Amino acid sequence: MARDLTPKYKRSRREGVDLHPDLDKAGTAKSPLTRKGYQPGVHGPRAMRIKVTNYGVQLREKQKAKRMYGVLEKQFRNYYKKAINSEGDTGEAMLTMLERRLDNIVYRLGFAKTRPAARQMVSHGHILVNGKKSTTPSTQVPVGATVSIKESIAKSPTLIEKLKELDRSTASWLSKKDTQAKVVAEPDVDEPKALIDVRRIVEFYSR
Repeated sequence: MARDLTPKYKRSRREGVDLHPDLDKAGTAKSPLTRKGYQPGVHGPRAMRIKVTNYGVQLREKQKAKRMYGVLEKQFRNYYKKAINSEGDTGEAMLTMLERRLDNIVYRLGFAKTRPAARQMVSHGHILVNGKKSTTPSTQVPVGATVSIKESIAKSPTLIEKLKELDRSTASWLSKKDTQAKVVAEPDVDEPKALIDVRRIVEFYSR
């Protein structure tokens, strides 16, 4: 399975946003943007003073979204192709598909600290959709579907302790009780829209 192996803090610094904020809450680690407020590489500090073109702005928004959701280029482009063929706003359709990914839902439910951790839980077969094991992180979970942690894993003292420590609020379009959950509505894309200028992404692909 292809993955982006770039160091996570370098990814955050390159995009100018903390892509893994939950990693900085539990321990003493500072945000990568606080530690080094400039882009990675030998020309990082100088690069902050260079004027970015319109194409560059569009590219960075695309890269930011890809890295936030842990999606590679081919799959991300496919989301755009599906979005332009759907009804309504193309950008919102893209975000809706990204939010409906199984690994993202596991993250939104607070079953994992980060999206990469959620992806790993799915890949290892720890997550059930409608009572059946699903090992594909990109699975689109429809409204009405149930998502739960495999019973043998849910009883693990280590996992129980981690879930207590995490204590993340559940997204409004999800309903959760312990390690059982349900998708009760279409994803609310207002939160990701506050971080991602999806209009720039649509402009990038429609050039």
